[in-house]
Amino acid sequence: MPATPRGALDPVPGQWRRVSPRFVWVDLVGSILGTLALTAAAAVPFWIAQLPALLALPGVVLAIGIVVIAFTPRRVRAIGYLLRDDDFLVRRGIMFQRFAAVPYGRMQLVDINRGPLDRAMGLAELKLVTAASASNVAVPGLPMADAEELRDRLVDLAESRRAGL
Repeated sequence: MPATPRGALDPVPGQWRRVSPRFVWVDLVGSILGTLALTAAAAVPFWIAQLPALLALPGVVLAIGIVVIAFTPRRVRAIGYLLRDDDFLVRRGIMFQRFAAVPYGRMQLVDINRGPLDRAMGLAELKLVTAASASNVAVPGLPMADAEELRDRLVDLAESRRAGL
């Protein structure tokens, strides 16, 4: 997993790590299947009422789905994480970037999830759970070995920081 060099305009400097490029395929398959399902659901009113004007609804849903699919590779490249001295920082988003910092001392659970497509590609999602019910920090698309190594490191850091509280 190569480090990502960022420019001087990066709001958080450091050696950002990216997710695996294979995650693009996992995300693409999910986006394509979701778009097809939503387009079929949007076509139901047309099939019931048989009004040609209602064909616009699945057309709009399909167009939005195609745009989402087109931006998937760039969106996946925007996902990254950074281990800092006191916290774990995760970023995602292209236009609207989201940075989530999880202090090591607040981590209660570091979980690895693998769906069927993730398993087929040798990937995993690392999920961090804290005491705050609203916190939902996950890093998808990590190679399984990297996810296990990162989980073990985060657990060690969390235990050492909690011991110091």
